[in-house]
This record gives sequence, structure tokens and C-alpha cells, in this order.
Amino acid sequence: MNDPTRPQAGSPDRPGPDVFAPATLGPVTLRNRTIKAATYEGLTRDGQVTDALIDFHVRHARGGVAMTTVAYCAVAPEGRTDRRQIHWRDEAMPGLRRLTDAVHAEGAAVQAQIGHAGPVANARSNGLPALAPSRHFHLTTQTVAKAATHADLERIVEAHGRAGGMAVEAGFDSVEIHMGHNYLTSSFLSPKLNHRGDEYGGSLENRARLARDIGRAVRDAVGDRIAITAKLNMDDGVPGGFWIDEAIQVARWLEADGTVDALQMTAGSSLLNPMYLFKGDAPLHEFAAVMKQPTRLGIKLIGRRFLKSYPYEDLYLLRDARQIRAAVRLPMILLGGVTDRAGMDTAMAEGFQFVAMARALLREPDLINRIEEEPATGSLCIHCNKCMTAIYGGTHCVLSTEPAWGAASA
Repeated sequence: MNDPTRPQAGSPDRPGPDVFAPATLGPVTLRNRTIKAATYEGLTRDGQVTDALIDFHVRHARGGVAMTTVAYCAVAPEGRTDRRQIHWRDEAMPGLRRLTDAVHAEGAAVQAQIGHAGPVANARSNGLPALAPSRHFHLTTQTVAKAATHADLERIVEAHGRAGGMAVEAGFDSVEIHMGHNYLTSSFLSPKLNHRGDEYGGSLENRARLARDIGRAVRDAVGDRIAITAKLNMDDGVPGGFWIDEAIQVARWLEADGTVDALQMTAGSSLLNPMYLFKGDAPLHEFAAVMKQPTRLGIKLIGRRFLKSYPYEDLYLLRDARQIRAAVRLPMILLGGVTDRAGMDTAMAEGFQFVAMARALLREPDLINRIEEEPATGSLCIHCNKCMTAIYGGTHCVLSTEPAWGAASA
């Protein structure tokens, strides 16, 4: 028997809401149900917003998305994956306000992705030790992440709350808490990475403690002034990692805590199996070419074990995300292989309230406008994943004649 309190999938007679109709996300009204997913832009310098970063998001806003996501805004200096990234501090605020004002001028909302990279952080670049649940040696970077202390975790929880408050001040409409890809919160959820014997390790309840504490800190800081979403792993993509049965329970806890307005389910480990999220080709040679030593050598030696290829298909995360959808009442954002109107309509019919798009929009930032005008429009993205290797000089589709930044202000 269907639970009448849970969102129900559509049918030919009741296909679900129109993806191009306005929708509410927490306290925010969006002009449609499409979101530009976080893709690290590689367009910041010294932790500051640049004109190119603003152009990147303005172009996506102008292209029709309801909300664009700024990635990746670290809550602490050691939580960056590269020292050039934004981390929340007073010096970054004027640039962030310029960015949000520019996106709002295009009629779109803007979301800040906040989090701590944990063992994925680049200790060499940051000049600071990376943190993990337990001591971890990273093969490709040849660095060691140290086990986070209780003081570290208390500081990081508080930093998430502070980041949420600063996001409100900077004019953001939403924050996305990064709980995926074996960044710090996700690494605590993973039994493969979390070997602790204290209240943050062992049982799922203990491993989820950090995620729930962070959610509460952000909610306490922002109240209902802006929306809060969470990007949560369903599957780490490695044996012994976090798996969907545990993800269902964590999603239920986040719902019960009242800390998030929507969930975006994801998969894979930036630390152990990054291609598991993306599907499609693994651009091994291109990755090696843009890396510095010793990472370049590490990729050449073990890259085929680290960068695996997985078959691509549209809506490739839908099968697992359905299980979360059936377990919670929270609004959900479907990520993974959303490239056309047919996929959007399927997501709506399956009970998802929003869709998130990444690579397809890097290829064509105006794709949303064109799909709305002509529903048969298809994406030109071929899922070669070479855009992933462009992040060090400005993320863009390498097959496009014009990058998704630099043109908006021309």
C-alpha cells in the first residue's frame, strides 16, 4: 500500500510537475526545476572571486537554469582541494556579493557548495595537513592525512555554521553541504576509511554523527533565511565502503533532524574511485599531462586502477536514487545523466522535484533555454570527461569553441 505522506511517482495520466514551472526549495522560489550542479570551476585566485568566475555563473544563469551552484567553497583553509580555492573569510565576501548580485540580475538563484575536503584535500598545495577519520595514505599524491582530533571536528562543525551565516550575508539563496565523494563528512560515513573506536566510529549512528552535527550547525546559523541542500553519497564505489542501505538511514536521520530542505544523491569517491560518479571515458593520459610530480608519476603507475571507465547511460543514478526517494518525504534533486527533456520528465514522474545537470551544461550553457523552446533538443555532450582535466586552467568543455566563462561580460 502506498504511503500517502510520501511523494508518489507519476503515471501517463499524472506525469508529474512541469520541469519549467516555478517551484519552491525551502524558503526560495525558483523559476524552474533545473539546477546547475557544482563543478569545480578552477577560476579563483588566492581564494578570491574573479571576473571569470562571475562570467561562468552568469552565463549559466543566462542560459536558463533556475539556480547555479558555486563550487567549491571550503569551510577551513586545510579543507581545500587546491590552495587557490575560496574558503570562507572576510576577504572573500565582497567578491562573493558581486557574484550573487550578477546571477540575480539574470533572474536566477545561486547556491554555495560548502564543505571540508578531508582526505581529498591537497596537503602539498595548502601547506597544511589533510584530515581524515583515521590516518590515510593517498597513493596518487603520496601524502598522508592525519586522524582528526575531537578539537578538529568541533572546529569544523562550527566552521560549517559560520560558512552558512556568511553565505546569507553574501546574498546566496541556498547552501549545499558536501556530504559525498569521501570528502571529510563522507569519509566518516565510510567504514572503509573510518576505523575509529570513539563516538565517531563503528556503528552507523556514530559514523553519521559528524554529518548530523554539521547539518544542525548550518541550520542553526541560517534558520529559514535561505535553503539548505545536502549532496549525499549512495555508494562509494569501492568494496567495504558506504552503501545504499546505510544511505537510506542517513537520509532518514537528516529528514528527522529538519536540517535540510532537499537531498541530492551522488556516488563515488574522489579519493579512491572518482570515475564511478561520472561514467563514460577515463581520460588517463590527459590527467597525467596536467598533473605535477609526484602525482603525475602516481597516475602513470597506478592510474588504471584509480581512474576506471564505467559505461554511461542517461539517468544512471536514478535506479539507486529511487530507493532514497521511496524512503523520505524530503524534496529530492536527481543528478547523473540528465541531458534532455525526456530525462527531466522521467525525473518529475518518478517523484523528484528538481534535476541537476553538470557536464551537459559545460558543453552548452544555454541548453536549458533551448530545451524549453524546443523539447526535442538533445545534448552535444559525449561524456568523454576531458572537462575534468581542464579544472586547473578554467573548467570548460574541451570540444567547445567557446568556454563557459569570459564571454558573459564581453
